[in-house]
Amino acid sequence: MALHVPYRSIPDMFLQRVAATPDKNAFASPAAGDSGLTWLTWSQVAARTKAIAAGLYGLGVGNEDRVAILAGTRLEWVLADLGIMCAAGATTTVYPTTEPADATFIIGDSGSKVLIAENPTQAGKITGAELPALTHVVLMDGEPDPAAAVPQLTLAQLEERGARALADEPGLIERIATTIEPEHLATLIYTSGTTGRPKGVELLHRGWCWEAVAQADLGIMNPDDLQYLWLPLSHSFGKTLLCSIIHVGLPTYVDGRVDKLVEMLAVVRPTLMCAAPRIFEKVYNKAVTTAHDAGGAKARIFNWAVGVGRQRVALQQAGTPVPGGLKLKYAIAEKLVFSKLQARLGGHIRVLVSGSAPLSPDIAEFFAAANLPICEGYGLTEASAANFVNRPVQIKIGTVGQPLGDLECRIDDDGEVLLRGAPVMRGYHNLPQETTEAFTEGGYFRTGDIGVLDDDGFLTITDRKKDLVKTSGGKYVAPSHIEGLFKATCPYTSQAVVIGQARNYCTMLVTLDPDAIAGWAAGGPLAGRPYAEIVASPQAHALVEGYVAELNSKLNRWETIKKFTILNRDLTIEDGEMTPSLKIKRRIVESNFAAEIDRMYAGQLAEI
Repeated sequence: MALHVPYRSIPDMFLQRVAATPDKNAFASPAAGDSGLTWLTWSQVAARTKAIAAGLYGLGVGNEDRVAILAGTRLEWVLADLGIMCAAGATTTVYPTTEPADATFIIGDSGSKVLIAENPTQAGKITGAELPALTHVVLMDGEPDPAAAVPQLTLAQLEERGARALADEPGLIERIATTIEPEHLATLIYTSGTTGRPKGVELLHRGWCWEAVAQADLGIMNPDDLQYLWLPLSHSFGKTLLCSIIHVGLPTYVDGRVDKLVEMLAVVRPTLMCAAPRIFEKVYNKAVTTAHDAGGAKARIFNWAVGVGRQRVALQQAGTPVPGGLKLKYAIAEKLVFSKLQARLGGHIRVLVSGSAPLSPDIAEFFAAANLPICEGYGLTEASAANFVNRPVQIKIGTVGQPLGDLECRIDDDGEVLLRGAPVMRGYHNLPQETTEAFTEGGYFRTGDIGVLDDDGFLTITDRKKDLVKTSGGKYVAPSHIEGLFKATCPYTSQAVVIGQARNYCTMLVTLDPDAIAGWAAGGPLAGRPYAEIVASPQAHALVEGYVAELNSKLNRWETIKKFTILNRDLTIEDGEMTPSLKIKRRIVESNFAAEIDRMYAGQLAEI
């Protein structure tokens, strides 16, 4: 059955939301000193959004004209994005970590007419000479540079201009909204990808509005929830959440400061949070290593509680009732152990959502055991981010759930996941050949992911089509499967990268979580030593070696890790080794650490 979408565009959906609940809380930002939250109602959000939209309209922004946002996740990002679309423009998203050359390329390739930058430093990444289409730069923070090649003004000044225009024509934004069609461009998101130059993905109002309605049917987002939104809004995962927030009327705290996440969770106390797997891995690492480092009774109680929790999860996954005796044990386990973990996330979490990269099933099971269910999902920027997801009432651990709405999915002969439906992109910006190659003759988008659909429609992603490793012995290996197993096996892990393409055995690059490994070193001869010194020690090598042996016991012979190297630093976005959505860029990692990899294959070849 076709999904009914009662909106023509995001501005149409936004204006309907404001009319329906003008006085309800919409978005919050941190109060001064992080002492609490400062809320805006939907009518207050509308007032600022309309002023920004009218200001942009006055700068010449019209139908499908691109306006770039170069800023971190914050309330002003939301207001700017809504303002751009309410002016009939389309938002070009740029990560604040983007290097100047790439930022210039994205703004230039998109043909953006206006840049809304977080501050003068971000604005300084571009120069007007390279961007002939750019007419104005708007600063969220800081003062305009009167000598700038491209005229600058502040966001407050833009809103003042818009307010004056609205005083002359109060119905301006409503009039503009009627001109926006479902097939008009809403967003241009450049995929950082794991290889090559970023490609601009053209996403339409039709697809985003479809996402909003489809997500509302999942039981994940409710108007009486409180969401903590820290995800990069430059990424499609964050953008798709904004759409569902508007449709549902979901109160949302917006704060992209990841270093403040743990601190602010205790202040915000959300019921819902979406995250990349790395956040859940860090929580898992902290819980397990803290218990193990404590030793004695604390470690025994922790292990007992996790065992009880996993028994409960196994029964729930099998659809079998939990017996009374196990329920009693679980109540004790929750009081002694799991309540502390729940408190770390604010104490009120109803549901968590994981996306943007694979989540280890063992870690998902651990959170379910702690009564913190994770609804893992799957999607691509090219299909508006949310395509499959587990529902809270039916989580099948190890899968990414069932399709949203009326999205069509089929598995190609080679195992590739193919998608067709409203959320799929119009195409890659200015790249007609790549657009044609991305689709089958039947109009299905080629995801590049290998997956399996079960009889109930649950999808399991086994790996990226391009990431599958074929050893010189002809055996195929799925790196992400092995990496996920290792992260769940070794609680000190930050990142793991399996190597093996055209090699005669598999090896692995490992980075350790700085906090976890510092805790492990405390009280011993390595206490207080720098990270690089700790991980280079024989003790750390022996620690990881034990976990690699445990990993190998779970693998086929040709998958086993014969050698490993602990890197002297973690992988970073800044060094190009990870995307802003925390996916590993394998080609860059292999290039940056080529010497370490070569050493693992030097000399005597290991037997297969």
